Order: sequence, then structure tokens, then C-alpha cells
Amino acid sequence: MAGADGSRERWAGRRRIKTAAALGTAVVVASAVRLCCFTVDTGEYALVTEFGKPVQVITTPGLRFKLPYQSVRTFDIRLFAYTPAATEFLTLEKTPVVASSTILWRIGDPKQFFQTVFDRAGAESRLGDILFAEFGAAIGRSPLVAFVSTEPSAYRAGEIVAEVGAKCREVALRDYGIDVLDVQLRSFDFLKQNRLPLYARMKSERGRISMKYRSEGEEEGLKVRAAAEQQKTRILSEALKVAQQYRGEGEGKAARIYAEALAKGPEFYQFVRTMQASRNLVPKGTILVLPADSELFGLLHHSDHYERTRSGGSTTTKVTNKRKKE
Repeated sequence: MAGADGSRERWAGRRRIKTAAALGTAVVVASAVRLCCFTVDTGEYALVTEFGKPVQVITTPGLRFKLPYQSVRTFDIRLFAYTPAATEFLTLEKTPVVASSTILWRIGDPKQFFQTVFDRAGAESRLGDILFAEFGAAIGRSPLVAFVSTEPSAYRAGEIVAEVGAKCREVALRDYGIDVLDVQLRSFDFLKQNRLPLYARMKSERGRISMKYRSEGEEEGLKVRAAAEQQKTRILSEALKVAQQYRGEGEGKAARIYAEALAKGPEFYQFVRTMQASRNLVPKGTILVLPADSELFGLLHHSDHYERTRSGGSTTTKVTNKRKKE
């Protein structure tokens, strides 16, 4: 009995030792895996350092390996927007202005970024210095009308900001491994104590421009009126010419019709002409004393006066004898 119990105890002890060894091995393996393996996400860069010195840069996502004594530093590769505080600058005319801008950036070279600025706070501090220097130089060599003007030819703010963005991109990538994507002018204003005189100047400038536009409009109006008057004169002359042509044709036709009518009834025409002459020559209420042989007198007494006149002297003699008998 004692021998059997001892063998069971020895077996159990060996089992416990094996279990402990297996657990220890698993812990060691897990620790080794944890120390040697790491993952890189899609929105990150990874930098493997050895005693603070970069030895490996990883820019693609996935599972990676390193030595146990090496460290891993990850960086966010998304876009960052940094807006420094508004700063006072001087233009080419020494006019004080207050301008602020926004810069969009991301990490371009993780190794250089780590060695120069280390983190986001350091990067934005360096970007603020670069932006201040480049904006100050650009505004200092540009006139005020390049940023505040009503004339499209004088306004150059977009071009100036694009030049500042290009220089910031070059310096930031070369010195700090920062990729500057865009620089935008956020605000451009005057100092409070200088706003009233500057606004008065802008008002006078706009008044000058409005007077210029008004004079140009009046000049164009005169041109349009002159052209319209010329066209009116031309149209009226053409219309008068056509009217005279039609009037001449009408008068010719009327004369021809009158001639044809006279040829058919000369007595009627003579009658009408006599009536028109009496209407025109004798006003209303006038008493006429006419000789007995007057054409008008004969027409008033005898409607067949013209037929009698054509009959000759015989008719006239008969009428005279009749009157004598009476």
C-alpha cells in the first residue's frame, strides 16, 4: 500500500511540473510574440526604433515583426487642419492689416517627422512659424489693392496665397517631413483704429468708379440715340419717297380716269366745274346780279342749258322772243 501511494504521488508531482513548464513556455512564447509582433492599421504609419534611433519605416498596413528590444511608434496619416491666431502685417504701402489663414497638412516622411518635430504639437508649431514668415513676406511686397479692390485686374489674393502655399510646402517637406496640401486665407481685415479712414477711401474710390460708369453709360446712350435718329431719318425719307411715288401714280391714274370721264360726258364735267366755281366764289348770303347770257344764270334756270347751248343760236333766239312777248 505504501509503495502504491508513493508512486501515485510521484506521478502527480511530475504532472504538476509538466503543467507548470507548459504554462511557463506558453507565457514565454506569448511574451515573445507580444514583443516581436505588431500590427499597422490603414490610417497609420509605423516607425521601429532601436534605443531611440529609427531603423525601419512601415507605410503599409498589416502584421509586422521586430526584435524584442526594439520599440514601435505609430503616426496618424489623416489630414490635419491648423489655424494659427490672426497676426498683424504691413503691406507695401506700410498699411497695417490683420490676416489669418488655415493650413491643411499630413505626415509625408515619418522618419524625418519623428527626428525633427516628434509629434503633432511640434509640427503645428513649426508650421505656424513657416506660415508667419511666408505670409509676412508676401503681404509686405504686395499693395493693399491686391487683397482689397473692386477691380478684377488688381485683385491678386488667390495668386499670392497659392505662392505662399507652394513655399510652405517646399520648406515643410524638406525640413520636417510634413506634406502641406493647401493654404487658405481665412480673414483679411484692418486694425480697428484704421478702419474709418480706410472705409472712407474705399467709398471715394467706389464713387469715382460709379461716376466713370455713369459717364460711359451717358456716352453710349448718346451714341444709341444718334444711331436711332439717323435710322429714323432714313426710314422717314424712304417712306416719303415711296409715298410720293404712290401719290404720283395715284394722280396719274386719277387724271386718266378724269380724262376718260370727260370724254364720255363733257356736259356733266362742265356742270360740276360750274357748281364748284359758284360754291367757291359766292359766300353764303351773297346776292348776285348776273347778266342774262351768263352761264351760271342759265344753269340755275334751265337744267338743259348745255343742250340748248349746243343747239346754236336758234335756241337762244326763241328764248329771247318768248321773254319779249311776256
